[in-house]
Amino acid sequence: MLNLLKIGLAQIAPVWLNKERTLDKVTQYIKEAGEKECDLIVFGEGILPGYPFWIALTDGAEWDSQVQKELHAHYIRNAVMIENGDLKEICILAKEYGTSIYLGIIEKALNRGGHSLYCSLVYIDSMGEIKSIHRKLQPTYEERLTWSPGDGNGLRVHPLKQFTVGGLNCWENWMPLPRTALYGMGENLHIAVWPGSERNTIDITRFIALESRSFVVSVSGLMRREDFPEDTPHLEKILKKAPYVLANGGSCIAGPDGKWIVPPTVSKEGLIIEKIDFNRVLEERQNFDVCGHYSRPDVTQLILNRKRQSILDIIDEE
Repeated sequence: MLNLLKIGLAQIAPVWLNKERTLDKVTQYIKEAGEKECDLIVFGEGILPGYPFWIALTDGAEWDSQVQKELHAHYIRNAVMIENGDLKEICILAKEYGTSIYLGIIEKALNRGGHSLYCSLVYIDSMGEIKSIHRKLQPTYEERLTWSPGDGNGLRVHPLKQFTVGGLNCWENWMPLPRTALYGMGENLHIAVWPGSERNTIDITRFIALESRSFVVSVSGLMRREDFPEDTPHLEKILKKAPYVLANGGSCIAGPDGKWIVPPTVSKEGLIIEKIDFNRVLEERQNFDVCGHYSRPDVTQLILNRKRQSILDIIDEE
């Protein structure tokens, strides 16, 4: 039925800081979701090639630390450069299976020189086309030691059957204005991606659903001591302070009434599949529509700057 949307939540651990091996794992889950006829598959924040867990475990703020320099360089080498075709295989699979994809990546941004990193959320449609690359607006706490602040270029929504889907990274889901920007563009299916742990998803998922009268899909990664590859630089130092579980998942879905459809799922790796019904959005908008009949644009309005930020603007001769 046109009203129904089948979603796959890929709650997985990366092959940490290994782009090629993590890409292989991601493609296997896309194939599984495609074979199960999912309309959309979502992966966690920065899953390709992984979240910078080392910072909190290795005195990441120490100035001029050779350990931090080497780990940061390793991260850059394994980051995704979209312009070089790093996501080409994923785009081909999206088209082959007719499924759309939200994928969290660590992006090595060519338009910023190719040496700085962004936590980006990429949307690929069912025709295999990259439709938006949302660079996280504000890295959180120690993330600022390795990620750069993004911009508004990726604050976009996309048609998906009867739904209008948009997404944000991790704690920027707590930022009222970016949320409102997506609501104002007609979003009724909100994607929130996280590095992991139900402490992040258990409150905000239902809150956004109730605030926006939308479906909200939170997808988290996993990370356990066993998920650190043996060839990780400075692995002994990282493991010295690492708990057994660094990120336990917590992927979930809330309906537009704010109630759980899929409660937070913890400590399980795999594909969580659920169908959602668009008609429930229409029912819940009857008494509250945050950017529609329950808004006052004559009193408060929001301005969104979607210009892709770059240090260089080249004007060549004709």
